[in-house]
Amino acid sequence: MIKSYLPAQKSFFIWGLLLFIGVPQVNQVSIANPREVKFFGTHQAPPETPLISSEKNVLLVGIKPYLGKEIINDLKSPSLSLVSNGRNLILKDADGVIRKAKEINIGWRAQQLLNPKVFVRHKIGPFASFESAERLANDLKDKGIKSTIAHPFDWEVWVSGDIEIPPSFKSTYQKIKVSKIVFPYLDGKIALKGPISLHAPDGLRWEKGIYLGPFSIQSDAYGSWTLVEHVPIERYLNGVVPYEIGASSPEAALAAQAILARTWAMANSHRFKVDGYNLCRDTQCQVYKDPSNVSLKIKTAIEKTSGKILTWNRKPINTVYHATNGGVMASVDEAWSINQVPYSQTRLDGPKQWARSVDLPLSNEKYLKSFLFSESEAFGSDHPLFRWERILDSSKIAKQLNQAQKVSSSFFPNKIEVVSRGSSGRVTLLKIEGRTGSDIFLKLDDIRRVLRALPSTLFVVKEIKEGKWLFSGGGFGHGAGMSQSGAIELAKNGWTTKQILAHYYPKTKYGFLP
Repeated sequence: MIKSYLPAQKSFFIWGLLLFIGVPQVNQVSIANPREVKFFGTHQAPPETPLISSEKNVLLVGIKPYLGKEIINDLKSPSLSLVSNGRNLILKDADGVIRKAKEINIGWRAQQLLNPKVFVRHKIGPFASFESAERLANDLKDKGIKSTIAHPFDWEVWVSGDIEIPPSFKSTYQKIKVSKIVFPYLDGKIALKGPISLHAPDGLRWEKGIYLGPFSIQSDAYGSWTLVEHVPIERYLNGVVPYEIGASSPEAALAAQAILARTWAMANSHRFKVDGYNLCRDTQCQVYKDPSNVSLKIKTAIEKTSGKILTWNRKPINTVYHATNGGVMASVDEAWSINQVPYSQTRLDGPKQWARSVDLPLSNEKYLKSFLFSESEAFGSDHPLFRWERILDSSKIAKQLNQAQKVSSSFFPNKIEVVSRGSSGRVTLLKIEGRTGSDIFLKLDDIRRVLRALPSTLFVVKEIKEGKWLFSGGGFGHGAGMSQSGAIELAKNGWTTKQILAHYYPKTKYGFLP
C-alpha cells in the first residue's frame, strides 16, 4: 500500500487560524479539537486519514488544497461545490452525519478558541522545490536535528523553536498563536467533523473532468482543508500521461512516460506527508487532470507497462523529466541542491556523430555560445522552446524579486552577471547587482522560481541597453532526466521504450519493484 503512513482515524480534526506574534500573518498550522489535542513544537500532527478505497496501491492526491483558507484572514471563503456525474453522492463525516444528493455544497465558518494555543518554530525557506527543501532537511538530519517539510505557500522546512540551529542555516523565528478554528458546514446549518468521506458511484464532476474517487475532505497543516482523491496508481496514470507528454505521442514514448510517472509517484509518495496525503495535482508534483478523458492508445501504453518502474539499488528512482533539454542533459545537481546520482549526468542528447563535433564542457561560455547559436542535430530540436529569447527590464526584474521576497520595493537592478555554470552550461549562480551596491544571488532552481519568464537556466545574458537585458537560451524545464520532445523523436525513429529509458537513465534497472 503506497499510503502506509496514514492509519485509521477515530477522533476528528478541526483546524485553526494562526495569529503571528512578531512576524507577518502568513503561515498557518492546524489544531485539533481543543479538548483532545496534543500540541507539538512546530505544528499540529498530520491528520490520520482512513484509507477508504479497497483497491491496492492507492495514492492520496490533493485535488483541491487550502479550502477555507480565507476564513483564516477574516475573509469570506468560497464554498466547496460537489456535483455528481450520475447517481447520488454519498457524504459521511466522522460523527455519523450522512448526506446523499447529486449536488452537495460545503461552506466554511470560524469559531474562537477558549484556550488559544501557541506554536514556536524556526522557518527555513522558502525553497523553489521540494527537492531543495528535502536536501536541507537531510542536512539537518545528519546533524541530529529533526525537521518537517511543509508547503503553506512555498516549500519550507520547520524546526522546533526550542532547538538551536547552526548559524549556517538561515532561519526565521516564528511564534504563532492559534486563536480560532475553521470548520466545514453542510447547507450552512450542519457542522461537519473531519475527516469526511465522499463516494461518487458514477464519478465526481470537477473542473471539466470526471474523477472516480473515493474522496476524503480532511484537515491540513495550515488551518485549512483539502479535497483528496484515493486513486489506484494505474488509474492515476490516466490523468498524468496525456497531460505530461501529449496524447498524440508515439506509443513507445507514451509507454516511457507511463513508466516514469509511475516510478516518480512511488519515489515521491512522502511529498505531502505533513498534510496527510501523497501528491498534489499541479507542477509541484505531476500534472493530474481528468483521468476519464483517456484514449485507448494511452490506456494500452499504461496497461502494457503495468507495475513496471525504474530502480537503482532496488529502490524506485526519482525519475525527473521535462519538455526539452535544448540538446544537452543536465546533472541533477545543476537543477537542485541535491547530490549527484549515477544515472543523471551531463551528456549531449543527439546522434553520436553530432555529439563528437560539440566542444565540452559547456561551462566554458565560448563553447556554450557556439552551442546555442549553431544549427543543432539534437534529439527533439523541433520543440518551440528548443531555442528561445527573452528580454527583461529592470522594473520587471525588481518586481519579481520583490514578489519572491528577495528584496524590498526600493531595490533596482543595475547589472546581471552569471557567476557559475554547471558542465551542461546551465547557470547555477546568478548575481543581480543593485544600484545602491547591494547584491542578490539566485541559485539553481531559485533562478526560474524568481525570474519566471525564463524557460530554463541554459542561457547567456547581455545588456542590450541600460536597464534592459537579453537572455538567449535553450530548453524548457530543468533539463535533468528524459526530454519528452527527445523521446518523441526517438520513438518516431523506431526506438523501443526500453532503449529510450536506457538512453535517458543509464545504469538503472527496468522491471517490477523487488
